[in-house]
Amino acid sequence: MKEQFNKSLENLIDKLIRWFNTIIENIPNFILAILVMIAAYFTAKYISKLVVKLVGKKVEQDSIKKAIARVSAVVVVTLGLFVALGVLNLSKALTSLLAGAGVVGLAIGLALQGTLANTFAGLMLSFRKKIQIGHWVETTGYSGEVIDINLKDFTLKEADNNLVIIPNKTILENPLKNYSLTTRMRVFLECGVGYESDLEKVEQLTKQVIANSFDQVKSADDVEFYYTEFGDSSINYLCRFWIEAESMLAKLRAKTTAIIEIKKAYDKEGINIPFPIRTLEFNNKLNLQSNQDSSKPSN
Repeated sequence: MKEQFNKSLENLIDKLIRWFNTIIENIPNFILAILVMIAAYFTAKYISKLVVKLVGKKVEQDSIKKAIARVSAVVVVTLGLFVALGVLNLSKALTSLLAGAGVVGLAIGLALQGTLANTFAGLMLSFRKKIQIGHWVETTGYSGEVIDINLKDFTLKEADNNLVIIPNKTILENPLKNYSLTTRMRVFLECGVGYESDLEKVEQLTKQVIANSFDQVKSADDVEFYYTEFGDSSINYLCRFWIEAESMLAKLRAKTTAIIEIKKAYDKEGINIPFPIRTLEFNNKLNLQSNQDSSKPSN
């Protein structure tokens, strides 16, 4: 029993001595590995700041800039960790770490497919020059001003001040109309006048009123005017003209102004804008003789 104890003690001491010798031999490697990690840390901080400055020239959103900077810092620190493990001759640990990272990454990717899709879509949207914060856009049935683009969603503020939050993936996969990419918009105005109206006078008056109401319309000749149909109660027309505007609200204001001024001009000139009516005609010439004959009793 005593011999077994002494033998076990000798083995333990032998192992401790070998470990100690190994540590002494690898002290330079330990120091070098620590220096590598310290260098990687400070390099990551510098690259993070540099990435924020570079990305800031293309992207306005702070959330996107910070996310890209963090990813860059993580990549640099990870590379430093791999170099440090290589310095310590831990190639097997490095291989196991890479294999584990691959398995974990696959599992996370499968579990967060929707989230990752929105994240990558947010990055792509942030670098698109045709979609910027402050633009007035219309997509997936919603219309409003873009007030935020982050890694998860796309936020619109509608004309009624309601906020609409749309997943980035939805924005990227659906058509989007951007009213702010051009400084000109065309206003469409439809109306109708009574059948008794002088159609040539209506056309000239309408075009002149619009030309006088908007500085962007140089003359009446710049206003398009077309009669479109004989309606049930009126002769309908379509009027079109260009204005300087970058949002749907400006277009609606211009249309409102045009309707008000046209109504004033029509009232002054006695031009009727009829509303739908239905006229019922009754024939009062009754055939009394036939009625009387039918009322006589038959023999």
